[in-house]
Amino acid sequence: MREAYHSELGQLADQLAAMCAMVGDAMELATRALLETNLSLAEQVISGDEKIDDARSACEEHAYSLLALQAPVATDLRTVLAAIHAAESLERMGDLALHVAKAARRRHPNPVLPDGVRESFAEMGRIAVSLARGTESVIRSQDVAAARALDDADDEMDDLHRSLFSVIMAKDWPHGVAAAVDVTLLGRFYERYADHAVSVAKRVVFVVTGRMPGASDDLEP
Repeated sequence: MREAYHSELGQLADQLAAMCAMVGDAMELATRALLETNLSLAEQVISGDEKIDDARSACEEHAYSLLALQAPVATDLRTVLAAIHAAESLERMGDLALHVAKAARRRHPNPVLPDGVRESFAEMGRIAVSLARGTESVIRSQDVAAARALDDADDEMDDLHRSLFSVIMAKDWPHGVAAAVDVTLLGRFYERYADHAVSVAKRVVFVVTGRMPGASDDLEP
């Protein structure tokens, strides 16, 4: 019976890791849609968001079933509770990738990004996807050191996000208000995506150590 129960916990971790892969793929495609003005890729992300929502529902249903039927304690209880919070953060990451894809679709066939910020968003996209992949690895390995190392990538994202403001607030910004608004919103989507990825990794630290390393429980969408 105990072996079957721990198998269930392993399956729950696998579900979360699979969600990480899904939201990583979504942001990778959304970034390409943004940079390449590719409507087909944008539509692929938009149509695939429902699968991410369904995956969250499946994770939560599984977790609540374990709570109700197994009454877990200590590390097992932390695992189940962390899974519920992590599934919520992962769904929000999917939503943020969706917002990026919708921006690309809304402006098509025109590009959303002015030339002066394209390289920044290419790098933000790379970091975001790397964080999703890293979080997937952390969930599978429960490697506390690897989870904490993701903070460095998040700091890079924060630096890029801040740098966008200096660009759009410059007196010689030639692209108008609409482009500035687009850049501001898109930068926020990437920055929040990274924050949620780090929050999920911190949930793994909580499971392993019993201590939550300063993650926010109320991250914005």
